[in-house]
Amino acid sequence: MLSTRLQDTALRYFLEVVRSGSVSEAATRLNVSPSAVSRQVAALEDLLSVPLFERRPRGMAPSAAGELLAAYARRGALEADRVVSDIAALQGLHTGLVRVCSSAGFAIEFLPRVMAQFRTQYPGIQFHLRVVSPAAVTTAVLNGDADIGLTYSRSAERDITVQHRLASPVIAIMRKDHTLARFASVTLAQMHGYPIALPERDNTVRQLFDIGCSQRGLVFEPALVCNHFETLMHFVLHGGGLSISGEVTVRDRVQRGELHAAQIREPGMGARYTELQTLHGRTLPAAVRMFLEFLRGQLRDNAAAPPVPSRKKTPPPKSR
Repeated sequence: MLSTRLQDTALRYFLEVVRSGSVSEAATRLNVSPSAVSRQVAALEDLLSVPLFERRPRGMAPSAAGELLAAYARRGALEADRVVSDIAALQGLHTGLVRVCSSAGFAIEFLPRVMAQFRTQYPGIQFHLRVVSPAAVTTAVLNGDADIGLTYSRSAERDITVQHRLASPVIAIMRKDHTLARFASVTLAQMHGYPIALPERDNTVRQLFDIGCSQRGLVFEPALVCNHFETLMHFVLHGGGLSISGEVTVRDRVQRGELHAAQIREPGMGARYTELQTLHGRTLPAAVRMFLEFLRGQLRDNAAAPPVPSRKKTPPPKSR
């Protein structure tokens, strides 16, 4: 059969070219000559009778057939890793590597805390955490570069299994001595009179916030714009004003009493979800399965209760 002739070495070389976009770069990573890589790729193309790459001036991109073969190769490599991991797990869950990819907010406190707690039960488990943009998290899972993805999403993704989905509305965060901290929920009009620090426009929280402002005809002039959430949070903690966030990002600080979080009562502020993602159809290694279940429980059981609107009279917007 044709499938039995797809050799491991050829697939490994081919997949490295897909990852790097270059024969020479793939050869460097594999520590072999470029001609060896070229021969293996050419042999696969001859075997399958189709071109696997589009040769471009700035590198090589997989063709439609190349994309299909790359998906097959990735799954084969992941399955081999899973078998090795499960054999080791027969002696107990003493070792294993869990590769997690997440967007920035989850990596500040939530994931480090959850990983540390997991290792109190399974101290031999190691983690590799990579922080990227929300869309790049899904790409890493699809490419087999991450076992688990934790990200924000607004739509379904093909070939992704969502292991847990949690509504993640935009919230306002402030110091506990802020004027608005008496209230469990606020409107954009109430927030409009106070200094605010905002993430940049490519951030999903900022995008929903901007849509809400547009619908209300409000223009905010932020005191600070930054692509680093910890900077925004410390601006708030030092008395600079308000900011916006997702609940999981600030959950630990809110529970410790360092920050107050208020629901923003506006249409569309809830049109975003936290997703725990894995590759569809993949059998996960034992260590990954155990951590996935633990992580799902942390997201579900420790979620902050949704704010209940205050019975106090809503204050009028502060004049600018």
